[in-house]
Amino acid sequence: MSKQVSKPIVSPGAPPGFGKKLVLFVLVASVALAVYLLFGDALTLENLAQQEARLRAFQADHPVLVYNIAFLVYVVVTGLSLPGAAVLSLVYGWYFGWVRGVILVSFASTSGATLAFLLSRYLFRDAIQTRFGNRLEKFNRALEREGSFFLFTLRLIPAVPFFVINAVMGLTPIRTRTFWWVSQLGMLPGTIVYIYAGSSVPSLQALAEKGVGAAFSPTQLTQIVLAFALLGLFPLVVRWGMKLLAPAKTPEDVELENKI
Repeated sequence: MSKQVSKPIVSPGAPPGFGKKLVLFVLVASVALAVYLLFGDALTLENLAQQEARLRAFQADHPVLVYNIAFLVYVVVTGLSLPGAAVLSLVYGWYFGWVRGVILVSFASTSGATLAFLLSRYLFRDAIQTRFGNRLEKFNRALEREGSFFLFTLRLIPAVPFFVINAVMGLTPIRTRTFWWVSQLGMLPGTIVYIYAGSSVPSLQALAEKGVGAAFSPTQLTQIVLAFALLGLFPLVVRWGMKLLAPAKTPEDVELENKI
């Protein structure tokens, strides 16, 4: 009597290795949910304002630990595309000051973006490639034509969410090292503006109670608004300069730019 060997049940529509990727995705999603549940309330402006004096004292007593925790929190938030990165940038500017805040957030945001980039490349590539293959081909062609400048210009466009850029670029053939340094440069202007705005806050308690308009002096408010206005104009200036240097575009290139 011969034994029947049972075959593993595999979904007919599942690609090879789908089970392992699904398990890894569930694990990452669970970690993201746990981090959000643990730190979500703690990162609100009202809660931080109540703990302002204790936070300052803890930073003075444990500077290295504070920097490591702040760096890790920012990497997790940006790497897992959790909400709150903009608020974190403002808080870090207030907490660490302009120079130290820019250095910390610049490297932490790039590390988080690279983490999201790698997750997209090694977890979701097959599924997204199947669904959006046509659009990805256009991105790949633009990347081949403009090289790293294509990613650089995307980083400078405020209308394009960074988590979308991280996910889409993970599906292109761009090298991880190139993605890192281009993102570092491309996100730096926005980082400088956000950290400057945060470092200009007199106190979190005043910001939470009075709001933005009353917490800042007229001069500070004017400088912050001007900085954000320049940040919005900077991508237009860069794109205009690149158009002067770039070769003539095809109709497909124009269509891609309009979609972006």
